[in-house]
Amino acid sequence: MSNKIQSADINKIIWQACDTFRGVIDPSQYKDYILVMLFLKYVSDTYTEKYEAHLKKYDGNVERAKRAMASERFTVPEHSHFNALYSKRNEPNIGELIDIALADLEDANREKLTSSDGAGIFRNISFNSSNLGDKKDKNSRLKNLLTDFNKLDVRPSSLDGQDVLGDTYEFLIANFASDAGKKAGEFYTPKEVSTLLARLTKSKSGARIYDPTCGSASLLIKAGQQVSDNNFSLYGQEANGSTWALAMMNMFLHGFDNASIRWGDTLRNPKHVEGDNLMRFDTVVANPPFSLDKWGQEIAEEDKYNRFNRGLPPKSKGDWAFISHMIESAYEDTGMVGVVVPHGVLFRSGAEGRIRRRVIEDNLLDAVIGLPANLFFGTGIPAAILIFNKAKDKRTETVFIDASEEYGSGKNQNVLRPEDLVHIVETYNNFKENKTEPGVLEEKYSYVADLSEITENEYNLNIPRYVDTFEPEAEINITEVQTKIAKIEDELEDVQQKMQAYLKKLSL
Repeated sequence: MSNKIQSADINKIIWQACDTFRGVIDPSQYKDYILVMLFLKYVSDTYTEKYEAHLKKYDGNVERAKRAMASERFTVPEHSHFNALYSKRNEPNIGELIDIALADLEDANREKLTSSDGAGIFRNISFNSSNLGDKKDKNSRLKNLLTDFNKLDVRPSSLDGQDVLGDTYEFLIANFASDAGKKAGEFYTPKEVSTLLARLTKSKSGARIYDPTCGSASLLIKAGQQVSDNNFSLYGQEANGSTWALAMMNMFLHGFDNASIRWGDTLRNPKHVEGDNLMRFDTVVANPPFSLDKWGQEIAEEDKYNRFNRGLPPKSKGDWAFISHMIESAYEDTGMVGVVVPHGVLFRSGAEGRIRRRVIEDNLLDAVIGLPANLFFGTGIPAAILIFNKAKDKRTETVFIDASEEYGSGKNQNVLRPEDLVHIVETYNNFKENKTEPGVLEEKYSYVADLSEITENEYNLNIPRYVDTFEPEAEINITEVQTKIAKIEDELEDVQQKMQAYLKKLSL
């Protein structure tokens, strides 16, 4: 039996470390402290193991070992090493020492740990913040935090496989999302939804994969993991600075050092460009913020990338703005797009209705998939997945899937079970592989509509227009009901007679 460290071992220790912050600051904030400390411990332990290997290789020659370390994955200044901070855990300025250590670690690895426009991944967090309490309480909390993390051994040779730390990171983000409530939707898409979207848009070897609203990058990583080999590249953009930093660390902990994750507002300022054009991708996936208000309509009319050529979405609802960006970011003739949307996207009229009509007439819409309610953190409303396929050729049908009634009930959220994912993906794949005909595919579950039918429905994509889930009410046996009514009336008369008798006695 292996003595290697499993994800569950690390999860237990780190989840205990969270007690340091519970009740002091909001879970949506303390996740940053915990995840940054995990990253620092990982980088430090990896550096130590590599240094010891070089020292052994060069028979204890420190200078040669240090020179060899210059070409390793990360450079760790001595005072930035976790062990150095742990040794100073009782210092009265420990918060300041941690901040200095992180800043210098960032500086020593500028190419990896800062964005192309100079933003560092630790710039949005301070361990010397008054958020952590007054000086005495803060020092006590940071000492406890360092002590808890000192119990962890995350050297690569100690871990049971290279995915252990990545799995731990995902576990922590999911649990923080559960604790954070409504704010969780800003940084996390439930793993089952991410897995579903990744399978529906499954990328081939060599693919460029992109998420324009990547959050902590779990969905983007899932999409990469669907590729049959390691020949793919990941690109993402995230508007929230703290969440962008989580995405960067998530990539490193999964071993995707070459991922390009940019910080900025994708609709106002897309960062993945080539010359004067948007960069194009084989696969584009996202779970954008639902019906975002003030998304940037005021500058969209002059968009130099012509992303809104099918129409300008309303300023108070950015859903079609994100979809338009995603469609334009996918390769012509081959690109696939998968996006999570609120149901209003399927049927709202006005500007959105006009854009929807253009997208359908351009033969881009492949699938409309209704999901169960209460899957997402922060909202109980049911959502849908839209799949756009730029390789539809002459096929003009769209498949509608109503998966809203197939799920498992969770503690806080409903979940998609493995069999639910298989049912959806197999239904879509059969359609995509031209194994279906227009009409009902599966009663009360799936339907293939051709363009003429969608046109007749005035480009309304509301799923019940296509998938008939009507359940007839059970037939009523009139004779039986009449018999029951007569019996109840007899019983009522008997009770009333008894009541009258009691009242007579009382009035005597």
